[in-house]
Amino acid sequence: MPRIKIYQEDHIASPMWRMWQTFSANPFAVIGLWAVIFLLILTIFAPFIAPYSAEMQDQQVLLLPPSWDPAGTVEHFLGTDDLGRDIFSRILHGVQLTFGMSLLIVAASLIFGFVIGSLSGMMHGIKSSVLSHLLDALLSIPSLLMAILVVAVMGPGLNNVFWGVGIAMVPQFVRAIHLAVHEELQKEYVTAAKLDGANSLQVFWYVIMPNVWDVVIIQVTMAISAAILDIAALGFLNLGAQAPSPEWGAMVAQGLDNLLLAPWTVTIPGVAILFTVLSVNLVGDGLRSALAPIRN
Repeated sequence: MPRIKIYQEDHIASPMWRMWQTFSANPFAVIGLWAVIFLLILTIFAPFIAPYSAEMQDQQVLLLPPSWDPAGTVEHFLGTDDLGRDIFSRILHGVQLTFGMSLLIVAASLIFGFVIGSLSGMMHGIKSSVLSHLLDALLSIPSLLMAILVVAVMGPGLNNVFWGVGIAMVPQFVRAIHLAVHEELQKEYVTAAKLDGANSLQVFWYVIMPNVWDVVIIQVTMAISAAILDIAALGFLNLGAQAPSPEWGAMVAQGLDNLLLAPWTVTIPGVAILFTVLSVNLVGDGLRSALAPIRN
């Protein structure tokens, strides 16, 4: 019995355990977490789940409404577009292009941003000041506008979308990590570690980093939702995924010509974008609330 009590006390005292308790107490955050897990599963297994190919056309079922409409069929659950392509299958394949690509972009941006932000955060004097002003100038440009500029120079296509959105995300990570590391450098425990003989690498990795991981986690959730919107916006503007790609933003653009005749060709991929961004934001809000007591 005493052992169980000690075990529970240790877990209650653990910052990670307290963070999970706070996070799980938020029902919206838990719903968002399950939704994100569901999207991750679809990202991996979408080609095996989708009943049809994303590009397969059937001239016999042009602009077929969803199954809940009297004219719809179960075989095409979410209906078809003007080329007879199954929208449900295209939505499933589009998870990889919109949500999956956003994860890759954020991961790549995080690596570059972490390295640059950490090195700049450990700097002092004029170098740190110049970089700080440069980051402020870059962040004054909206990420979507910067991505449009990059893609406009490199040309449309999913590969260039990766670079465009990734380049737009890097300054955000650099700025967040730079400020967090620079702030921690002013703390007394960092000074104590230096007086104890720790070198700069040891101070950064063992003293500063455990206290800035929460900033990194929160910035990642914000960047994922922003990347999803940027990818979809570029696809909608015909600067990203090109037809017949099932990227959600491109699907919305392709369905605009039939908006009045077949509104589901626009609303369904639009709802998919909304659902994904909302799920990620719910997780991000839950993490911010859960990490705030630990941070303070």
